Amino acid sequence: MDKNYDHKKFEDQIYKMWEDSGAFEPTGKGEQFSILMPPPNANDPLHVGHAMFVAIEDILIRYHRMKGDSTLWLPGTDHAGIETQFVFEKKLAKIGKSRFDFDRDTLYKMIWDYVQENSTVAVDQMKKLGASADWSKYKFTLDPDIVDQVIETFIKLNVDGLVYRSVRLVNYCTKCGTGYSELEVDYQEKEDKLYFINYGPLEVATTRPETIFGDVAVAVNPNDKRYLKLIGEEISLPLTSRKIKIISDKEVDIKFGTGAVKITPSCDSFDWDICDRQGWDTAQLAQDFPVKNRNEKAREKTILDLGNLVTKVESFTHNVGACYRCQRVIEKIPLKQLFIKVRPLAEKALKALDNKETVIFGAGREKILRHWLENLKDWNISRQITWGIRIPVWYKDGEMKVSRECPGEGWIQDNDTFDTWFSSGQWPIVALPKEFYPSSVMETGYDILPFWVMRMMMLGIYMTGKSPFKQVYLHGLIRDEQGRKMSKSIGNVINPLDMVNKYGADALRMALVMSSTPGQDKAVGESAIRGMRNFSNKIWNAARFIQSMADTQEGDKDQELVENLNESIRIMSERLEKLEIGWAAEWIYSWFWHAFCDRYIEIAKSGHISKKVMIMALETNLKLLHPFMPFVTEVIWQELGHKDLLITNTWPKY
Repeated sequence: MDKNYDHKKFEDQIYKMWEDSGAFEPTGKGEQFSILMPPPNANDPLHVGHAMFVAIEDILIRYHRMKGDSTLWLPGTDHAGIETQFVFEKKLAKIGKSRFDFDRDTLYKMIWDYVQENSTVAVDQMKKLGASADWSKYKFTLDPDIVDQVIETFIKLNVDGLVYRSVRLVNYCTKCGTGYSELEVDYQEKEDKLYFINYGPLEVATTRPETIFGDVAVAVNPNDKRYLKLIGEEISLPLTSRKIKIISDKEVDIKFGTGAVKITPSCDSFDWDICDRQGWDTAQLAQDFPVKNRNEKAREKTILDLGNLVTKVESFTHNVGACYRCQRVIEKIPLKQLFIKVRPLAEKALKALDNKETVIFGAGREKILRHWLENLKDWNISRQITWGIRIPVWYKDGEMKVSRECPGEGWIQDNDTFDTWFSSGQWPIVALPKEFYPSSVMETGYDILPFWVMRMMMLGIYMTGKSPFKQVYLHGLIRDEQGRKMSKSIGNVINPLDMVNKYGADALRMALVMSSTPGQDKAVGESAIRGMRNFSNKIWNAARFIQSMADTQEGDKDQELVENLNESIRIMSERLEKLEIGWAAEWIYSWFWHAFCDRYIEIAKSGHISKKVMIMALETNLKLLHPFMPFVTEVIWQELGHKDLLITNTWPKY
């Protein structure tokens, strides 16, 4: 063996050896174990969060493969809808173009070609991290068979009466030019001004006086004694010739502002719901105030025109919705969109949680999931973008038909595409071979629990009658050494591929999972990764020493080492079965460094442990370490003269 372990010398050739051997395919004869990879954006480089999911999932896959289970890790990538189109539009802007310069088919083809040119980026980088996925079964969310199944699900939903088209107030980004569901709005705390405006017999408080022209009423709480005599009265709306009524609604907050709120259903979901409860034609009311009149200039002019009717201005902190892609303030606008009735789907997902058909790993995360399922509103699945699966809905003379093909002359297809989460929400049922459904573990970041996990449960149960996964392991966000969120502006972002090049994939993987806990964020810095590189060297040097030992007879400490080694096998096996991955990583690190090396190698130097037992112990340790640090352990296994591969070797028994 070389004096030092050089990861750059070995990692690529070891990975090729694994891949060429067919080791990643599910050939085991034991129980079925499967994980469906959360599909990263096909053409985006990986960030440290992706490295975390690769590390955790690969640990579980390698462990179950060594156990002899029929083990499948199915990989794939996502077309990523608005995210990919947003990136492509920035590319167009650099050459002075925009999406509006091209017809739909041309723009789609341009984005398709762009994605294909860069489609191996994510896959190549996952291989660098050691991902032992079955690449022969790789899926892309725009594969024809997947598109076909996604459309089939939509057709079934329509047949079952769970699809409808309606004018509703939706979240809309004026820059990206598309509507979003509530889950895709990034709420941020913002300091604003609260304007108090004289409406005659009462004052209202609002952060957006420019929307006064869309007012249809003023609402007060029926229990607010200040306004009881005013309920039902008509008042003149400032700056207009219109008359509006003072109405009552129990949801009005008596303590906010003046306790009287202007009702503008074209701009606010709260106001829309109040109008709904009044029995008014909400959709018609909401059409009367265009989005172009909602901006800072309109606000300034309105305040100027109101003059003395603005009685007071206060500072006010509140949550404002922003587009999760471009951070533009989200507007609420009335749009005719396609919706899915989610209540029947959510109830079945809740039942799956109740009967433990699906178990959530992550402190407090099941409670969050239940909250979303219990309060979920109907799902707006229409997106006003080109890139994605076009909705198979056709219109003619006010009639709507759902069909794969044009129903006949005069029918026009909907221009919208499905929400990306509608297709990725079907990932288990469209990607997994039937014999591996439901999957054993779904592993992903807790931040997409409501976006993705919830929707996979709803659609998976709806289409198959079974929850799509038995266990959900939610890893936390990776933060810097000071616990801060990683940000380009701060300059604390860790590039996983830079770390792999510098310290090796094993070091990065071990640093990420060491002492991690599902559902909790983890602080990781370069010093931690460097420390795990030192651990790789420790394993290497231990192997070099044992290989160089002189042959000895039975030592008086042989049995002690064997007993303690068996205890480590038991602990590692139990921890991995219980998905206690961070705990298992911590144990094997401590056992190998402080017990095996610091104690037993020192004893072996004195001749009290035989070489035969030390070789056996080393090989057992390599097996225990392999899921966590696959490259260095495989290299040492080969250096020890084995003709087989460690990746397909047998997990040790105790």
